[in-house]
Amino acid sequence: MRRLRKFLNLTMSDRLLLLRALFLLGAIRLGLKLLPFQTLRRLLARMAQPAGRLQAVGKTSVDNVAWAVMVASHYIPGARCLAQALAIQVLLERRGYPTQLRIGFTRSKGGQMSAHAWVECEGRVVIGGMGNMIRYIPVPIQKVEGDEKNRWYLFS
Repeated sequence: MRRLRKFLNLTMSDRLLLLRALFLLGAIRLGLKLLPFQTLRRLLARMAQPAGRLQAVGKTSVDNVAWAVMVASHYIPGARCLAQALAIQVLLERRGYPTQLRIGFTRSKGGQMSAHAWVECEGRVVIGGMGNMIRYIPVPIQKVEGDEKNRWYLFS
């Protein structure tokens, strides 16, 4: 009941943003399970095309979008760094913000590998910034076909 009250106390624009983040994260989680990564990226790149009317109404702040994705991730099982990074990239790009998705790998002292995804926007990490990011070695992947602005690629 407390969560519902908190949700209803949000502004209408924050409620809509939170619902968009929730549905997008759910779709991305499903896509990560069912689709090849490149196919999912192509679909998300199409979804990320800026919507003119959103820009005309006014931009939602980068921090608000990050907040919505972080809150929504608590309600989608398994919505960890990659799903969150893809979701925030779509939501920010639709609002006209240029973003860059990053994926990096590191190896622990015991030799176990781990991966992490994050998104940079306006010169800073907006989601996925955790501790010592310099330890992650970036992995290059191909750009997405049809992305004329080359925003949907990693470490070219």
